[in-house]
Amino acid sequence: MARTPDPVETLLKSGPRRTTLPEPAQRARLRTDYGLSQAEIADALGVARNTVAGWEAGRSEPQGATRAAYAQLLDGMAAQLAAQTQDMPPVRDAQTSQETLAQTTAQPLTARPEPGPRQPATPRRPRTKAAAPPETAADDPRFAHGPLAVLDGDGQAYGRGGLVLDCPATDVPSLVEWTLAEAELGAHRLHRNGKDADPLIILTAEAAARLGLPAVLEDRRGLRLPEDHPVVRQITRAKWQLTRRGFGPWARIYRPAQGGRRQCVQLAILPWDALDTRAWGSVAQMPPAELAQTLGDYARRVITPRGSAAVSGLELMTALRPPTRPVKDETTGTWVSGPNPGALTAAVDPAPPEAPDEHPVVAIYPRGHQRTPAEVLDEEACEWTRDPELLTDAECARPFAVGIDVNMAFAAAANRLTVGLGAPVHVNAPAFDKSLPGSWLVDLSHIDLDARLPNPFTPHGTRPEGPAWYATPTVAYAAELGHTVTPHEAYVRPEAGSYLDAWYTRLRDAYLATMEQLGVTSNLPEADFLAAMEHHKHTDPAQAAVLSAIKATVKGGIGKLRERPQGAGYRPGQRWPALERPTWRPDIRAAVIAAARINMHRKMLKLADGAGLFPIAVLSDCAVYLSDGPSPLDFLPRTPEDKPLPGGFRLGVSPGMVKHEGTQSLMWAVKMLDEGHNPARHIKGTDAAAGGE
Repeated sequence: MARTPDPVETLLKSGPRRTTLPEPAQRARLRTDYGLSQAEIADALGVARNTVAGWEAGRSEPQGATRAAYAQLLDGMAAQLAAQTQDMPPVRDAQTSQETLAQTTAQPLTARPEPGPRQPATPRRPRTKAAAPPETAADDPRFAHGPLAVLDGDGQAYGRGGLVLDCPATDVPSLVEWTLAEAELGAHRLHRNGKDADPLIILTAEAAARLGLPAVLEDRRGLRLPEDHPVVRQITRAKWQLTRRGFGPWARIYRPAQGGRRQCVQLAILPWDALDTRAWGSVAQMPPAELAQTLGDYARRVITPRGSAAVSGLELMTALRPPTRPVKDETTGTWVSGPNPGALTAAVDPAPPEAPDEHPVVAIYPRGHQRTPAEVLDEEACEWTRDPELLTDAECARPFAVGIDVNMAFAAAANRLTVGLGAPVHVNAPAFDKSLPGSWLVDLSHIDLDARLPNPFTPHGTRPEGPAWYATPTVAYAAELGHTVTPHEAYVRPEAGSYLDAWYTRLRDAYLATMEQLGVTSNLPEADFLAAMEHHKHTDPAQAAVLSAIKATVKGGIGKLRERPQGAGYRPGQRWPALERPTWRPDIRAAVIAAARINMHRKMLKLADGAGLFPIAVLSDCAVYLSDGPSPLDFLPRTPEDKPLPGGFRLGVSPGMVKHEGTQSLMWAVKMLDEGHNPARHIKGTDAAAGGE
């Protein structure tokens, strides 16, 4: 007679069901550190690869005998990795630690596991030199492979520091799934109340073709794939969503967050000109490994790219000053979202003089009306040339025209600048208060200044003709010069703060770290600084591209504060999407530009009063002076102690200091003035504006 199975034995044979497992993130970390792929784990346990991906993402849990076997495997890997770590020499410094992390997290080979942990995979392309990023926080184990990866046509994803990952995806939905489940890409939030940066995958032309994307984006106006394109339909069928921008050069693919976890991946498609050459130069032509290193350096020093450099500049403001924070509801005891002090928390309409012509608040004027300075705030960078008739004999005896350029002028102007955080308040006949950000209608035409200097109260450098709207920094400068200012009316913002300080600090540190990689440091003597600046862009083309992108991030981010309507479907008087974001703030843009222009004039005035030196031309942050020699050292004044003139221009790498922009002959400069051209625009031998300066 057959023996009846013991119920207890039956349960025991099924294996433990409550075996303790590491946290999901630690499971993935153990696997990658040991050198295994999800497919290898799945094969050993007799399950599908997607099942392992679910375990590591926390979406599901193994049960029964499979759970016991998985726990045994993880415990064994952890023990062997710990033993290997004990045999390793101690880490010497932070840079060595980061390089070791990059090496030990390289994508594993696809062979079966050996008795001990694998050696990291060897990068398939030459590894570029990785700069130590002193500005980054401790690495987040969730993002062990860095903020981004560059995908080639062979299914290899290249990361910063020589990392290579195997990516089996052959369509966009599977690429998104792989990125979120296996790639361990992303970046930790820049502010405790902010959001972690979504992983970025950069697609080469070959990778785009492999995923079914066209080589050329035919819709050059809308910059998106049509909704009936097969790739867009694939995304929809897989229950992923696209943002309102659709599938363009910078596509964002997401699902609504679940349990506080974001599910979003951003793609940058290189053959669709995702990396603008005006900001990035020719980096899109780099091999994938070098491109990943270059973009990774920018991401770690500034922010994971979110689009153009201008978009990234604006996103950096929000990442550093998030609009909301968790606050406790005293009535319910629960945590809810509330405004974050010191941040831009809600979209507000500008005052009528602050608004561009297309804005609905300007509908008070007839269509086609050309607003006067008394009707519109016109705070722009200075572009001015001196009347050639005002050149003195002494100046004409100097054989050289030398241009000097302020480093990161707009970033320096944003530092410690008080800006409005809320909506404008209209006031009639106010008393001027320099600590109150806003726009002021005031007559400064009575102020008489030396004609050999640009007038600081107009962008064109000529004297204003009557009342005009000015931002607070401009009116404050008039008062600083000792003149009486009596505003007729104003739009002020009582709620104010130094919103851009963290933004400036982040970009300043990124700029200085990149310049250091290019051989230009803050402790260089002036002559050595000028020598280093002569060839710094050729020292390391990749770092030079990062430098260019950082500069574009500054200027583009400030410009985005007053983004104009785009697209053929826009009609005057309609609202456009940018108006609905808290960072659409033309008043802040005006204040930054006004502060930059005033900073420039203040220094020029110091040289005029202290050394009798007057510029012959100004273009934004560049001024041209006549000189006895070809170097800035030949004309910049010194004190008896051989120090730079206090309050004047100083040579150096820091934001707000100046560098040599270019040198031409006196006759060249005079000819430019006679022909009505601006020598500051062409002092380098090229068009400075066309070159992004």
